[in-house]
Amino acid sequence: MSNPVIICAALTGAATFKQNNPSVPYTLEEFAVEAEKCSHAGAAMVHVHARTDDGDSSHDIDRVQAVYDAIKERCPDLIICLSSAVGAFKTAEQRLAQIVAVKPEMASLNTNTMNFSIIDRNSGQIFFDYVFENTFTMLQDFGKAMEENLIKPELECYDIGGLDNTLLIGRQGFFSEPMNFNFVWGVAGGQKFRPDVMMAMKNALPPNANFTTCAVGPEQFPANVLSCLLGGHMRVGMEDNTRMPNGDLAKGSYAQVEWAVRAAASLNRSPATPREARTILGIRKG
Repeated sequence: MSNPVIICAALTGAATFKQNNPSVPYTLEEFAVEAEKCSHAGAAMVHVHARTDDGDSSHDIDRVQAVYDAIKERCPDLIICLSSAVGAFKTAEQRLAQIVAVKPEMASLNTNTMNFSIIDRNSGQIFFDYVFENTFTMLQDFGKAMEENLIKPELECYDIGGLDNTLLIGRQGFFSEPMNFNFVWGVAGGQKFRPDVMMAMKNALPPNANFTTCAVGPEQFPANVLSCLLGGHMRVGMEDNTRMPNGDLAKGSYAQVEWAVRAAASLNRSPATPREARTILGIRKG
């Protein structure tokens, strides 16, 4: 099989907890063990939001560094993509400082200000309402800081406007090629997964760009299959969905990686090794 697919496991975000699935990692050991399981299952990269031992999102540089180091000690070849979103109510300075201090090979870079809420999908009841701020100035400043520190941005696009925002600011010339985009689906405030919209976003990419995809809840699985079919890459994991396609609780992010490997194989694509992934993504360190 040729055209390897990069499989990323998002180990935990800011909105999934052990009460949703006991396998969501909080402690350093839990992060390291889950990352190792994902690596053995076929993931070339993990995406990480640091947590305290109690499960709170953390932007504390020492804690972020400790999580990063715990994973690297167990899986030295694995690519770690740190989150620059971190969690709700963090300032731009707090979000960026931990990225620049730790200097991972890759970090997320969000591309538009948007509603980012928790809403009951059946009743429409609002449980948590929040505006996720990502101004043009932040897109510029975060992007420049990442590139200056040889951190490859993963450009998070919650709709096609985020892609257009990136291309507009990118006219300044500070983004290195290839640019790497992540199409995000299913956030309350973002776009619902629609195959024709993914096609439109793929067709709007700049030359030589890569794309991957992730989606909240059950949309995770069809979105990733289509991304793989279109030549893109795949992201699974507890940040986005705590269950398997049949509705059972996932035993861990690694179980979803195993599913992604099987899905990719059915499309004649094999999982990229970390070395292959670095080459594809244009990572300049590691």
